[in-house]
Amino acid sequence: MGFFSSIRSFYAISAPAAERVDPESPEGRRYYRRLSLQTFVAATLGYGMYYVCRTSLNVMKKPILDSGLLDAAQLGVVSSALLFAYAAGKFVNGFVCDYCNIRRFMATGLVVCLSVNLLMGLFGFAAESFALPSALSAVVFAVMWGVNGWSQSMGSPPAIISLSRWFPLSRRGTFYGFFSTSHNLGEFFSFLFVGLIVASAGWQWGFVGSAAAGVLGTILVIVWMHDTPESKGLPPIERISHEKEAGYAAVRDLQREVVRMPAVWVLAAASAFMYMSRYAINGWGMLYLQKVKGMSDETALFVISVSALFGVIGTVFSGWVSDSLFRGNRSRPALFFGVLNSLSIALFLYGGNAVWLNVAAMVMFGTAIGVLICFLGGLMAVDIVPRRATGAALGIMGMVSYVAAGCQDILSGWLIDDNKSVAPDGTEVYDFSEAAIFWLAASVLSFLLPLLNRRRKNVNMEDEKG
Repeated sequence: MGFFSSIRSFYAISAPAAERVDPESPEGRRYYRRLSLQTFVAATLGYGMYYVCRTSLNVMKKPILDSGLLDAAQLGVVSSALLFAYAAGKFVNGFVCDYCNIRRFMATGLVVCLSVNLLMGLFGFAAESFALPSALSAVVFAVMWGVNGWSQSMGSPPAIISLSRWFPLSRRGTFYGFFSTSHNLGEFFSFLFVGLIVASAGWQWGFVGSAAAGVLGTILVIVWMHDTPESKGLPPIERISHEKEAGYAAVRDLQREVVRMPAVWVLAAASAFMYMSRYAINGWGMLYLQKVKGMSDETALFVISVSALFGVIGTVFSGWVSDSLFRGNRSRPALFFGVLNSLSIALFLYGGNAVWLNVAAMVMFGTAIGVLICFLGGLMAVDIVPRRATGAALGIMGMVSYVAAGCQDILSGWLIDDNKSVAPDGTEVYDFSEAAIFWLAASVLSFLLPLLNRRRKNVNMEDEKG
């Protein structure tokens, strides 16, 4: 067997187990509940550790700027390298993952992510010790952060596919909502845990701390995530949950069908603008508070971390509310929280310097973004495509969303640097006015676009009804 054949075999979907388990028996029901819960926990916490390895740079932007190693424009390029690589990887890996062993696939990506973070920290020590040129540091950081971006794209598709493989349609929104807390948990852990390390030991050690979080996530995925019910002796989830079983069209044909669906691309565009506003606040919000509103590093860190904490509340209830109160219809709550997202950004940017007011803005922003990540970021697209083409839909959503987020980072960095001036005392003065208009406009477009799909039906729920 050749090298590539061995790789393909290693990552192939697990074969059905020889010994079968009756899911209707008391032992079978307990067995299914235990395995599905383990898979859900591994997907949620494992992807949360992916996020720590992704958002660590956001905590370190000011110390890196203050060290003189990189300027804002260079940091924008480094940040965008992750997002562009992530966009391309999300598209490719979303399609590939429909054919893969999700446990092995997800664990591999996280090993690469934590390795890159560790290397970033070590390079940071070397750059400081040997006074390496800023241009060289920017190139090395961008390349390594781009590798991190590609490997990051190996996290979301297998995690979400695990929900399709292990949970019935009637409960998918609920579990998707709980799973989406992984983004917020990862961001919160990154802002506080990595932030404390940076404050006490220096920004290089922050990368080492995020790598340690990645090790923990890898162990969880390897030990608790399970590939398919069939690989554990259970029947497919459609049979366990008594749903109408899907036809046997080839996965490739189903994926081709997804690519041709205009409704998927409309949702992708809406998600793209939402991600622009999300990454603008998460990536540049702390710097905005420090440079424009004059907050200390500790206060700015606290204010921004509030959004990640309240994002957990938004994501936890989003899927459950849409499943229970709106019968799987995500459009109405998505519109409400889209408007709330824009209002929160306006309050953050133009509401004054009072800490309590900025905390209130982050409470609103975190809650709204938590819901929108769940709905616009994936669930609304997953609802309207065939179950076995879930990865393809996520690939399209991820590619468009993160290309937009990468463009936002470059444009924001350029707008911030272009409007920077020097005060008479020699201190740098940052003007975010043009960047602020850009961020707010993106948030408004994100809730207007889904209105074009307001009459689109949930194809999976229609299939379930037969």
